[in-house]
Amino acid sequence: MTKVHEDRPVLPTQQDEVAAAGSELIGGPIGRRARLGGHWLAPVRVVVLVVIGMFALGMVQKLPCYDWAWFRGAGSQYTHACYSDIPHLYSARGFADGLVPYFDRFPDVAADPKYGGMQYLEYPVLTGAFMQVAAWLTPSSGSIQHREQMYWMVNAGMLMACAVVIAVCVARTHRRRPWDALLVALAPALALNATVNWDLPAVALAAVAMLMWSRSRPLLAGVLIGLATAAKLYPVLLLGALFVLCWRAGKWRAFGATALGAAVSWLVVNGPVMYFAWDGWKRFYVFSQERPIDFGSVWLLISQRTGNPLEGANTYATGLTLLLCLAIGLLTLTAPRRPRFAQLAFLVVAAFVLANKVYSPQYVLWLIPLAALARPRWRDFLIWQAGEIVYFLGIWFYLAYTTSGDKHQGLPVEGYQLAIVVHLLATLYLCAVVVRDILLPERDVVRRDGSDDPSGGVLDGAEDAFVLSERAKAPQCAAPSGGQRVDWGTDPGH
Repeated sequence: MTKVHEDRPVLPTQQDEVAAAGSELIGGPIGRRARLGGHWLAPVRVVVLVVIGMFALGMVQKLPCYDWAWFRGAGSQYTHACYSDIPHLYSARGFADGLVPYFDRFPDVAADPKYGGMQYLEYPVLTGAFMQVAAWLTPSSGSIQHREQMYWMVNAGMLMACAVVIAVCVARTHRRRPWDALLVALAPALALNATVNWDLPAVALAAVAMLMWSRSRPLLAGVLIGLATAAKLYPVLLLGALFVLCWRAGKWRAFGATALGAAVSWLVVNGPVMYFAWDGWKRFYVFSQERPIDFGSVWLLISQRTGNPLEGANTYATGLTLLLCLAIGLLTLTAPRRPRFAQLAFLVVAAFVLANKVYSPQYVLWLIPLAALARPRWRDFLIWQAGEIVYFLGIWFYLAYTTSGDKHQGLPVEGYQLAIVVHLLATLYLCAVVVRDILLPERDVVRRDGSDDPSGGVLDGAEDAFVLSERAKAPQCAAPSGGQRVDWGTDPGH
């Protein structure tokens, strides 16, 4: 087995036919003898410039709404596919009136009558803090329309910073594959959905957590997972992925440090609000439990096609999620080689997305950095992104149809159902490719240079301690200690 060049980055244009074809726009693939170091346009800097540019294009896409469509009825913001929750909730959730999230209620006609038509903010604590900071930074003078515009702009600036953090973390998680972060930076779904809601802070914290885990800092990774979970619920699933991976590798001390860090940081953020404003704090969890079947979910598709309201949607969604997670756990313990952390993180979050009662279009942001790390191939990534663009357009045009009255402008329900199917199939396709890479590790592009798990931290190159299949018990060519990589060639026995 021959050693590879540890410091030389992997060049997608030399391994990926789609990347090579796309590079023709800027002069073609880089030569094998090209000098890769010493230039100020290092990979991370290029990625940062690209993600800022794409984010700006996404802001331009929202221009029709910024200028007028957010403020002139519902239909126009849907027909222009530029809807955002941010300006609407500035007023609707009391930020324009100086109300304090979780402590003050805002008027809500759908609220329980016992609260006098008032309700609490339905977002997790750290997301609520993000919204409040943006409100503090928003000028308090001018018309309400001007203030809503400024609130969106302030949030856009803060969310852009989150997008940069995500792209940089992806570039640095796999040390020899920084250019894979261009998948994140150029993702059309990132540009289109970045300012629809407040998902990027949680995604950024989860991305930093994965970077810290890859640097063998499990306690700090856990702290960041806890903070990410305080912003959105889904990052807690990363602990499930780490649990089964550490089980197979026998790395219980590392997992314990991560779980402890996550629990403590989550409690530090949530504890004060739980103590002083219990009713406001629990609103997010009650809302999530009581929320009916909603847009984008497989359950809505089944309900609309069968005419069955599916009253037990919570049970169905929870049961399917648990079954999928159990299947992922069994896959981890029976695969011929231990899956990479990024692969398992992508699969478990995708399972949650597919089984959930609702699929808002911005949920794709959760998966973009995980997909770039789990399956860094442009063809597969773009197939999935194409499906998400179809869904992005489908939901807005469907809402335009439902708000157009007798005009029937937009996408009828049958068209929207087709958009849901396209989204589900595109996500399932990417999941299937990742599962194939796990079952046939020689097909995994990240491992072609002899790497084991560049995002694995203490798991990288570790021996198995517990497996469930004879195939998994076969000797493995793990990376030598110290992170040195080897080249296995094409021998499928390794």
